[in-house]
Amino acid sequence: MGAPALITAFTAGAATLAGGRALVHWGIRKGLAAPRLPHHTDPGALGLGFDTLRIATANGKTLHAWFIPAPAAADEAHRLAPAVVVLHGWGGNAALMLPLARPLHEAGFAMLFVDARCHGASDDDSFASLPRFAEDVEHAFAWLAARAGVDPQRIALLGHSVGAGAVLFAASRTPQVAVVVSVAAFSHPAAMMRRWLAARRIPEKPVGRYILEYVQKTIGYRFDDIAPLATISRIHRPVLLVHGEDDAVVPVDEARQIFAARGDTPVELLTLAGDHESFADLEHHVGRLMDFLRRTLAPPAEG
Repeated sequence: MGAPALITAFTAGAATLAGGRALVHWGIRKGLAAPRLPHHTDPGALGLGFDTLRIATANGKTLHAWFIPAPAAADEAHRLAPAVVVLHGWGGNAALMLPLARPLHEAGFAMLFVDARCHGASDDDSFASLPRFAEDVEHAFAWLAARAGVDPQRIALLGHSVGAGAVLFAASRTPQVAVVVSVAAFSHPAAMMRRWLAARRIPEKPVGRYILEYVQKTIGYRFDDIAPLATISRIHRPVLLVHGEDDAVVPVDEARQIFAARGDTPVELLTLAGDHESFADLEHHVGRLMDFLRRTLAPPAEG
């Protein structure tokens, strides 16, 4: 075979290989993509006043959000109200987090319920990931901190599942965040990915390892750097870890692992009866969540 034929054969083989790899990568992204659920309700259904917003985030995209102002009495008492940014989990949306709205409102908090990119009514992007969830919550935090009537020094981040890992990551690099509430966070993305692989009977060697490496390359972060096991000790503000004792998606032991890795961070651990998506006893324990927020977001003593 002459040189031109060898070059042609090599080029064709490389193109076939590249095409096959591109197809594999497309399949990985397709398999990991979050479903986009429409909102089934809004804060108005709870009798709460609200504004519907678009908030700028990374990559020139915008986020859908609902802002619920604090009760007038709270504003008058302290002039600037404490506030909470609320972020859903993978495949969720802001509407699924609204059961928290009335208790938070009655406790005197302003709220910002946000859809992450590729979720709810927010813009699409090339992919969603824990770091992109964190980017979105950071932009939401910045918007809320500039909102009239909100105390920028008393803003909490509250997230569920991937959103919980994201608020921990965001708080670890945003020192202005006052408080963090993590609900059902996994301890490490690799552990969550391995459960995903096992559920689909994908062997870890070599296929699973290739997928894990590809995902880390795509999102631009090593799992070890964004894992709650790593970020928890980099947060120098109060943190509440909430987890369901019957969680089959993320075992409750992972909350205990995060708690054990807290270092000098002031962390409280609250385990409740219930699973990953809903907590059977949440309505009986929501007072403990509100008590944590009131204590940690209390206005500074005068004088």
